[in-house]
Amino acid sequence: MGVVYPYGQLVRATARNRVSCVVPRRTFTSTAVCRAENDGGKSDKPAGNKKGSLLSSMKNWVLGDKPKATHTPAAPKREEGGLGASSIFADDVGAPSGPRPGRKKEQIQEQTAEQADVPLEERDKKRLQMALNPNPRAQLRWEKKMVAREIGKRGRIPERVQIQRTERESLSKSHWFKTSVKKLGPLARQIAGKNIDEAILQMRFSKKKAAQDVLGHLEHAKNVAMVRAGMGLPVAAESERPKPITVTLKSGERKKISDPTSIYIQQAWVNRGPYGFGMDHRARGQINRLRPPATGLTVLLKEEKTRIREWEKREAEALRKRASQLWTQLPDRKISAQNQYYSW
Repeated sequence: MGVVYPYGQLVRATARNRVSCVVPRRTFTSTAVCRAENDGGKSDKPAGNKKGSLLSSMKNWVLGDKPKATHTPAAPKREEGGLGASSIFADDVGAPSGPRPGRKKEQIQEQTAEQADVPLEERDKKRLQMALNPNPRAQLRWEKKMVAREIGKRGRIPERVQIQRTERESLSKSHWFKTSVKKLGPLARQIAGKNIDEAILQMRFSKKKAAQDVLGHLEHAKNVAMVRAGMGLPVAAESERPKPITVTLKSGERKKISDPTSIYIQQAWVNRGPYGFGMDHRARGQINRLRPPATGLTVLLKEEKTRIREWEKREAEALRKRASQLWTQLPDRKISAQNQYYSW
């Protein structure tokens, strides 16, 4: 066992050895700040703050004397360090938690003046070049390719590119119709090659069930072609309108075209879609699996000027072929430079 002193011997030993007592550390409740919060910053309590008796409290209630309310002062304001003007957190430190108040007119004017458009001559050309041409090597390769193409074709524009620049077209694909290819195919062949208004009229009075879906798609395709491609917009002035022309189609049919800007359906074809799933309940609890098909319709719309160009091209080709097959007599000239002996 360790050395244990009795209580009396411990007191006498402490007094004889003169051991100083260790004062315990002050807790948070005994600090100067907390005492200031509790007693209002005064170290000595006034004598008049003693709690009164029951008789004095009743007297005050009858006579109307009320004790003066004592205000407890707040704790001293906390001081925080500041941030530099160039700090990225300078705006977030002093910002309130709620919505920011509206700026004054002077601040808005100053900010507008600072953010005024800088003239193009004073801007940094390197930054502009990075934004306009992020990949200069690709731009250089493309320029070399275009120059080589122009030299190889001697500056002539290909026929396909020239047609795309001068003529307009619109390709429109429909959603999936709940019908088969066998039922939708005849309707596609019926409207192919016809004017868009004539095709819409035929689908409106058709007895086929899928004709209503085709009618809705044709109206949508016409609106898209007019809005996006600018097709079907006639010339405003009557004097500028060309004269009606009669062309012969590829099928041999003759057609009179009065407005070259009107829309017609050059091609119409059917696309096979996914199959659905259905159940056919039969007798004796049997169920057959159904696979209802889905089919889509795609139409290619062009203007009548395309028909005129194709007709002129066919006529020129036919004329060239006929001219190549004609026999022409040699001119009647005198025979000259003849010799009775062979030249070898």
